[in-house]
Amino acid sequence: MTTLAPRAQMPLDTEAATHYAECFVTLADPTRVRLLHAVATSNGGLTVGELTDLLGISQSTASHHVRKLADARFVHVSKVGTSTRVTVNEACCTGLPHMADVVMGVTATNRPCCPDDIPADVTIRALTDGDWAEVRRIYREGIDTGIATFETSVPSSAKLAAKWLPGHRWVAEIDGKVVGWTSISPVSDRDCYRGVGESSVYVDSRFRGRGVGKALLRQQVTAADDHDIWTLQTSIFTENRASISLHHQAGYRTVGIRERIAQREGVWHDTVLLERRRAN
Repeated sequence: MTTLAPRAQMPLDTEAATHYAECFVTLADPTRVRLLHAVATSNGGLTVGELTDLLGISQSTASHHVRKLADARFVHVSKVGTSTRVTVNEACCTGLPHMADVVMGVTATNRPCCPDDIPADVTIRALTDGDWAEVRRIYREGIDTGIATFETSVPSSAKLAAKWLPGHRWVAEIDGKVVGWTSISPVSDRDCYRGVGESSVYVDSRFRGRGVGKALLRQQVTAADDHDIWTLQTSIFTENRASISLHHQAGYRTVGIRERIAQREGVWHDTVLLERRRAN
């Protein structure tokens, strides 16, 4: 019996490697990383003057680092009156996990299964007919954020029930109250795509940050793994970095950025396409 050596993975092409290297080199300076973090966590960006004061650096130093970040497309720079305003380029920032996955050769077999630090007070159960009012209320809250979905009105419970796969509709409860939900919808009626689903997760605004999303995603992905759903995919607005991070914890990977994919109330938005592959 002959044992064959594992086939080597094809090397990364030069063009992609050059692009990734330029992005990583741009972030090799600690001050530049601090500056990018300040802009990314601000509400609507900062002026160069504000960055100078915030980081305790000179204006010339701040301007130099802003130019480097702008050249690598981490930030956008615009003139507002006499000031230079710096805002984060959401598409570039949310693409970083994808770059890291590609460079490190991350595959479905070594990405995390799902979050394991689930809070004890969150209970997950199957959605029942009595839950639709709360499910639609929470959906409405998500719509109102402006960065959760391109929908502008809540679909009827009948429409949602017809769309969502039976056995893959879950709600989260805290103290007996529905505080979130998750669902999976088929991406196609063709038999070859029977194991590919589009996933959604929504959490009551009053209970965000309490691990409800983690608990829902854990149930979602483990149930999918157990019921022959080999790929889950979802599209998330680039502005919604908390949701992107949560999905990465559940084994999703960034496939890419879909620029100006659709409009919501007349405004174009980019989305991050993520997918999770079953390990086997």
